[in-house]
Amino acid sequence: MFPNLYRELEEGENSVTIDEVQADVSETKKDDASGAFLNESGVQCARGPDRLRNFSPQAVDFLRRCDTLAQAEEIIAFLQKRKEITEEYAGELLGQLREKGVRSFGPKKEEDYYFHEGGIY
Repeated sequence: MFPNLYRELEEGENSVTIDEVQADVSETKKDDASGAFLNESGVQCARGPDRLRNFSPQAVDFLRRCDTLAQAEEIIAFLQKRKEITEEYAGELLGQLREKGVRSFGPKKEEDYYFHEGGIY
């Protein structure tokens, strides 16, 4: 299906050399001066810790995107209908929402929030 790709793989064209492997990304630190990510040896890494790998947003993550009470109520009803949250948890969320407001779940997650958190932007 992909003859050029097969040829490149077989002939070793466009190969990339891997000089080291970092087993634990929690050992990666951000250099305050340059903003670059450094491994435990102090060598600059291509990217920072992958904190969002296998991340699955929960109800509060969705609620933090809402601007109004009506939007938040709709999110809770939707998650409950899909059985992603229990009826009891939905009641707790609605109680907090009506008593304390939308921002009681945390600051608003603006557009591209996860790209910024993941270090992509």
